[in-house]
Amino acid sequence: MLNNPYPLLQLINNPSDLRQVPRAQLGELADQLRAYLLDTVSKTGGHLSSNLGTVELTIALHYVFNTPSDRLVWDVGHQTYPHKILTGRRDRMSTLRQLGGLSGFPQRAESEFDTFGTAHSSTSISAALGMALAAKIQGEERHSVAIIGDGALTAGMAFEALNNAGIADCKLLVVLNDNDMSISPPVGALNRYLAQLMSGHFYSAAKNVGKTVLKGAPPLFELAKRLEEQAKGLVVPATLFEKFGFNYIGPIDGHDLNSLIPTLENIRDLKGPQFLHVVTKKGQGYKNAEADPVAYHGPGKFDLAVGLQKPAVAPRTTFTQVFGQWLCDMAALDKRLVGITPAMREGSGMVEFEKRFPERYFDVGIAEQHAVTFAAGLATEGLKPVVAIYSTFLQRAYDQLIHDVALQNLPVVFALDRAGLVGADGATHAGAYDIPFLRCIPNMSVACPSDEDECRRLLSAAFAQNHPVAVRYPRGAGAGAAISPGLECAPFGKGTIRRNGSKLAILAFGTLLHPALQCAEGLDATVIDMRWAKPLDVELLLQVAAGHEALVTVEEGAIMGGAGSAVLEALQVAEIAIPVLLLGLSDTFIEHGDPAKLLAMQGLDAPGIEASIRKRFGTVSSGLARAA
Repeated sequence: MLNNPYPLLQLINNPSDLRQVPRAQLGELADQLRAYLLDTVSKTGGHLSSNLGTVELTIALHYVFNTPSDRLVWDVGHQTYPHKILTGRRDRMSTLRQLGGLSGFPQRAESEFDTFGTAHSSTSISAALGMALAAKIQGEERHSVAIIGDGALTAGMAFEALNNAGIADCKLLVVLNDNDMSISPPVGALNRYLAQLMSGHFYSAAKNVGKTVLKGAPPLFELAKRLEEQAKGLVVPATLFEKFGFNYIGPIDGHDLNSLIPTLENIRDLKGPQFLHVVTKKGQGYKNAEADPVAYHGPGKFDLAVGLQKPAVAPRTTFTQVFGQWLCDMAALDKRLVGITPAMREGSGMVEFEKRFPERYFDVGIAEQHAVTFAAGLATEGLKPVVAIYSTFLQRAYDQLIHDVALQNLPVVFALDRAGLVGADGATHAGAYDIPFLRCIPNMSVACPSDEDECRRLLSAAFAQNHPVAVRYPRGAGAGAAISPGLECAPFGKGTIRRNGSKLAILAFGTLLHPALQCAEGLDATVIDMRWAKPLDVELLLQVAAGHEALVTVEEGAIMGGAGSAVLEALQVAEIAIPVLLLGLSDTFIEHGDPAKLLAMQGLDAPGIEASIRKRFGTVSSGLARAA
């Protein structure tokens, strides 16, 4: 029998077990936890660099605080794999991000230790403050701890929460996990401030305080605090966080349990809002991830001994790559184009654009609201901004989208990546709602490309308009269509017939055109690539309605208020009565899993679409109108 490589870790089934481990053995436990994390994630895929960086911090927090009575709120939550392993889910890590398995983010329904569901950044301080004040109102003695990264701290919501929390008399601790890395490299004045703070004499002094004085007797804490304040005064008169009303401590080494645990124990006994600044390293303990934390941010399965390798067969072109190439090509043609991303340079395909056009590239950090209004400001001065943003993240800037862009009818292009289902990231990242929430906004247009070439042509069409336009496209590769080299525009607001049939017509919005074409063969159905959810090609719609007995709409988006609803509205205005079947994403939050399986479960693969049509209308030969 092989030796057990994780003897200490396998004794930990919950944080109560962890708190029984002698402190001298916690370093060994951290080594085993990191090794187990590497082993499991290399087999399942998932977020890696961020989790390797929080191993010691996770151990220290659960060791010092009485979880789950004390609340831990992890910002974003993609760094919670060590937390999951230590809170009773170690044996389920092989199911991570798979259908029916563990979520890649905290989920309240998954564990009592997941106190708040997160996956979008910068919510932790608000949530933890609410929990802390709820405890005070209810007369309960417990702590609330928000763990937030330096990248997430750039968002306005985090500062709104800090402003509120600084005057609250409650047991709140904010832990700044400063790893100098969000997903894309962090940007802005705050990051520069933190970097300067860490690199000066204060960092060394604070580390020495944490390692020596603070691990001594508690009565020495006040002396240590005075020493720290003196060191702090050498660098800056008063820290930003103290101005918010927090007692600021740090920075300390986030991988040194002998600093972390005594410091947290002392903070636990203090009154009022506390702010602990810890410095960690993304990818800690795995040289490949340390060297390239971006590449190892969210890898698929890989060989630990070898690391990430280029696939033997070149992968198909993704929609993200189509956008990135189009952006560079259009920028070379039109000097008015500027590209904006809220901290998603790699994910949105803008790496090459930044290299070629650095003066026209703007990464505003995790600040979606600012990104949209910033784009509006650029547009007022005659520039043509392209905001590359995930569909799910645009939700955070809805007010700015309406009031700052659409109300002023400014020509901003929104390149909405990850539209529809996203697979392993689950409900929090699914771009299910963009068609409903965009098409109700005056002046806004919405394009739904069906393949790679259509995506490029629709992006060009969007850029040519003098009003706001969103182009939504899914994660991953499309049907493999050959991509036109030029910058030809698809017709604005016009669809196209892709297959002529009889009696039944399928109106497809986006990439579901292709399963619609597959099932159309057995149904002898007409298939329309509608291209635009807004403006709808009403002329083509009425033409198709006049020549068929029933219509079916298909879209990879929320069915309520979606493109199918737009078709019903247009038919109602035209006073045309014809049976219509709407197919799309159901009125539920769709969890993580393989995208193809999830689409099949939603009835949006070719067999599912055909089954829904036959169920509603019967066989084509039986007479569709009678079956309706």
